Amino acid sequence: MFKNMIVYRMAAQWEGSLEQVQEALQKTPFMACGATQEQSAGWVPPRGEEHGLLAESVGGQWILRFMSESKMLPASVLNRKVQEKADAIEKEFGRKPGKKEKRDLKDEAKLDLLPMAFTKQSSLWVWIDPQAKFLVLDTGAQGKADEVVTLLVEGLKGFGVALLDTQTSAQAAMAHWLLTQEAPVGFSIDRECELKAADESKAVVRYARHPLDIDEVKQHVEHGKLPTKLAMTWDDRVSFLLTDSLQIKKIAFTDTVLDQAGDEGGFDTDVAIATGELSKLIPDLIEALGGEGRTEIGQPAPGAETLAVRVAGKGAVTGPALAPQDTDPQDAPF
Repeated sequence: MFKNMIVYRMAAQWEGSLEQVQEALQKTPFMACGATQEQSAGWVPPRGEEHGLLAESVGGQWILRFMSESKMLPASVLNRKVQEKADAIEKEFGRKPGKKEKRDLKDEAKLDLLPMAFTKQSSLWVWIDPQAKFLVLDTGAQGKADEVVTLLVEGLKGFGVALLDTQTSAQAAMAHWLLTQEAPVGFSIDRECELKAADESKAVVRYARHPLDIDEVKQHVEHGKLPTKLAMTWDDRVSFLLTDSLQIKKIAFTDTVLDQAGDEGGFDTDVAIATGELSKLIPDLIEALGGEGRTEIGQPAPGAETLAVRVAGKGAVTGPALAPQDTDPQDAPF
């Protein structure tokens, strides 16, 4: 069910109920694009049943589904239509349209073509863990995640989130693991990695289906190439690709998990397996990265740098207000 994860920490003070979530989502249901509408987005029943609930609970875990649709209008087709209109004006009035008139012609051409354009739909799973206070989005695109978070923040009273923050950055931790050739407790390093130079060369080295416990990888890190992606497996149950921005991609459950699930399938089983495993992986990964970087949204953990919170739309996005001072440059993993 979940192939990617962008994880948010929810505000501790938010105590919304499943019924309140359902009521909020009903205000922005997904509706297909109209004839001249270029994009549309909203909520659909996660079970796929027509007129079903928009917020489902399985084992205390809340599952939502966000759907978006866009009209596919190739630039070449649009430009050709604009040129046809411009040629018609020149033929009738003996003059070429100016820049402003061409912009108007482009808008007209788009309205003419949109009713005939093909549509493209995409959806993503949204998981709310009301006990652990995590919001998890099944996407690797931060822009799409911001869109979903904004919709939730606008619809749910008192709801606030911040991107998961850890005491040790994912990039620094991955560099340390590759240098020492030791994965954190409960994890193993797999056979995929990407290293990128921090200097102006922007040189990139990628390993695929290749052992990483070799001197060559250590030398790349020692010479300044920083890991941006690293394949790992947690507890021999879930394999994934960790990124330097703390996104989790290419999630796959191992045969150990799938064999335990048996042949029984369906929505409830899929949710139970996914949330059951990932709700254990997330805290273990946080611990491997030194724990969370704040005790609550917008508040620093003891000894941590103060965090600045900016609002994108109305979805909270966090990051360091200033670059932390390097008090001991010699004590570093690379």
